[in-house]
Amino acid sequence: QVQLMESGGGSEQAGGSHRLSCVASGLPASVHCMAWFRQAPGKEREGVAAIADSATKYAESVEGRFTISEDNAENTLYLQMNSLKPEDRAMYYCAAAPGQYYCPPLRRTAFTYWGQGTQVTVSS
Repeated sequence: QVQLMESGGGSEQAGGSHRLSCVASGLPASVHCMAWFRQAPGKEREGVAAIADSATKYAESVEGRFTISEDNAENTLYLQMNSLKPEDRAMYYCAAAPGQYYCPPLRRTAFTYWGQGTQVTVSS
């Protein structure tokens, strides 16, 4: 059974930092791309960052502030969030996509496996 389990959600003040984790289990060997999405109330789920074999991509809204990384030995994906803004408040989801050493475009439909999400709040 494939499981993606996010953790690390919580509250932080604007300008602060936070780190999210996602522990993956049961992923097929064909999965190389991992990503973070987020969804704020009343808004569509949007891609935040993705990583495949150390190649990364970021949404413009988080470029320079967020860093995606992974620890393959621990099967764990991370999202380091710095300089948090109130607009970063959302439910954050871990996602995985099967592929050959690359990530697809950061669209929800391109990703096969999903975690249940973890809530991040940022106070102004």
